[in-house]
Amino acid sequence: MLLAIDVGNTETVIGLFDLSVNYANGERDPGVSGERDGSTSREGNSGIRAGYDEKQHATYLAGLVHHWRTSTVPERTADEYAMNLFHLLSLVGLRIDSTVTGIVVTSSVPSAATALKEMTSRWLPGIRLVVLEPGLRSGMPILYDDPREVGPDRIANAIGAFSIYGGPCIVADLGTATTVDGISVSGEYLGGAIMPGVSISMDALFAHAAALRQVTLAKPKSVIGRSTAESIRSGILYGFAGQLDSMCNLFRQELGENTTVVATGGLAEMIVPYCQSVDYLNSWLTLYGLKLVYLHSTTAGGTASNERPRNAIGDSLDNERPRNAIQ
Repeated sequence: MLLAIDVGNTETVIGLFDLSVNYANGERDPGVSGERDGSTSREGNSGIRAGYDEKQHATYLAGLVHHWRTSTVPERTADEYAMNLFHLLSLVGLRIDSTVTGIVVTSSVPSAATALKEMTSRWLPGIRLVVLEPGLRSGMPILYDDPREVGPDRIANAIGAFSIYGGPCIVADLGTATTVDGISVSGEYLGGAIMPGVSISMDALFAHAAALRQVTLAKPKSVIGRSTAESIRSGILYGFAGQLDSMCNLFRQELGENTTVVATGGLAEMIVPYCQSVDYLNSWLTLYGLKLVYLHSTTAGGTASNERPRNAIGDSLDNERPRNAIQ
């Protein structure tokens, strides 16, 4: 089995994949390849196809058999990572050293990537480790001016989205930051936009507005709030949904009106029901993209070692831009 680890700035998402369930060669999921039904309303996006993607696709088509979400602690040591992972798998009756054959990591926290490398070499020396970082063959051309600047989680999202939904497509990841990324019809990562996320925006609001108190987020009674708490809820939920809709519509002006939009990230389930432009909600998109990266690296022999392969993260792709490089 494969252990996929997505270390974000706030939370770490971990998934265990059964590699015998393999939809990693560009084969499209028949359950998510149809047209948008377009049925949306101000109270929420009733046209979003969240149920099938979340349960059927994640567990069967992607082979995700277990998943966990923990807090990200930048100071966590290699030994602590080993202890946590051994314990998490033991909760479902598994031993990491006898169950897991590979580990794939993406990390927005450099210290965490270093600790996970040390953990693997010390505690799991027989397990293959792949870290999505500059120098690794990802299988997707990156058309950023400087590909080394692209967050590896954004690349994992793009690879997962193109494999499932095809191109062109847009990936919105609602986490500590909100990112919106575009993927071409040929499977090229085009670039995107980065905005402050929901949580850090709320933290800034309450830190700098002395008269405002923190509130729990829930659906407001109406868009026009009749109390401070209801006004904040309306502003956060409808405001961020409107922001995301606006960005996706602008992306569609460049990519085409039929471009598919998929949302992921820890805060997506809270905001997406109030959006009009999102077609699919897939909370495990990053993990699925990591699985594809691992399989591509294993079959292509791409490693982040002394050799810098062509079309690796951090390389310029001006001269060669293969079509559908994931397959």
